[in-house]
Amino acid sequence: MKHKIGLLITLGLILVVALWNPCLVQASSELSILDYSAEIDFPVKIIFEVSARSDVDIDDIRLHYRINRTELARITSEVYIEFTPSKTVSIDWVWDMRKTGGLPPGSSLYYWWTVTDADGDSVQTPPVEMLVSDKRYDWQELTEGEITLYWYKGDDSFSGELMAAAQEALARLYVETGAELEKPVSIYIYASSADLQGSMIFPQEWTGGVAFTRYGIITIGIGTSSGDMEWGKRAIAHELTHLVIHQITLNPYNDLPVWLDEGLAMNTEGELLWYFMDELNKARENGTFFSVRSLASPFPTDTNEALLSYAQSYELVKFLIDEYGQEKMFELLSTFREGAGYDEALNRVYNFDMDGLDARWRAAFEAMVIL
Repeated sequence: MKHKIGLLITLGLILVVALWNPCLVQASSELSILDYSAEIDFPVKIIFEVSARSDVDIDDIRLHYRINRTELARITSEVYIEFTPSKTVSIDWVWDMRKTGGLPPGSSLYYWWTVTDADGDSVQTPPVEMLVSDKRYDWQELTEGEITLYWYKGDDSFSGELMAAAQEALARLYVETGAELEKPVSIYIYASSADLQGSMIFPQEWTGGVAFTRYGIITIGIGTSSGDMEWGKRAIAHELTHLVIHQITLNPYNDLPVWLDEGLAMNTEGELLWYFMDELNKARENGTFFSVRSLASPFPTDTNEALLSYAQSYELVKFLIDEYGQEKMFELLSTFREGAGYDEALNRVYNFDMDGLDARWRAAFEAMVIL
């Protein structure tokens, strides 16, 4: 006899069911798993279910799952299920993503069950891959090179223009830093920031795009108007840079300083927009630049201070690239990949630390004529 196994993880609608052979999970004639499944109420929770029977009480049931993402160590989560021992058991366990964070569209995980009875007999199901796909929308797909773009509103010229922007961003990033994609990337284009935020757990109201760096996934809300498109192209370049840089610098010891991470993303976008330049001019006039050392940490939440932080980061990275070239920037990124500290990496590549960079950049910037 064949039994049903739920294979689907949807983003809130239906459960796809597949057939499976019970001989794969039956340890003996006394203990067997009858069926199991999983269903997602996206983006809030996943409900896992299993039923089993034995000639003696079943007294231990465990759910195992492993998320498919870039990890420095292979991690499998194990959930011990509390229940009343019985010869026939049907239980469920709810993974509440409001407590742990959600999964982006296009991600996946494997899950399996282990069931043990009072005689010590144990049976384990084969792993099932659960694919996350946002079924609220009728997605179209476009692939070019290592990038696959998904969208549901707009014609082929809309997707083609965004794909061209992504490819141009990769080319510009390579010219400036030598950094390239190491793994494929998926970009999901939601038709608005509201649609995007509906796919997230507790999003900030200003969220317009997110790079899920460990998943190789980017989600962005972009409308079809010309103004939205211009913003969207810059947003794609920005988030794509984060993803590439994190791919090539991932290590178990240290992250990048924020000014370098954000400065690279801002440079890939293109020239600074006027409101960033305004903040730079004000800071130069008032002597209120942030130190490079302070910009290594998360940026301020105040709007004007945040704008200045991003603008300064852009200028710091531009200074390093213009003065010392692509090869040195790639060497810096490679040094960070080895787990070097902030000052250590700069000293090894440029022979100055963050304070030295601060002094050199300020001198160069003060000498510039800004229109």
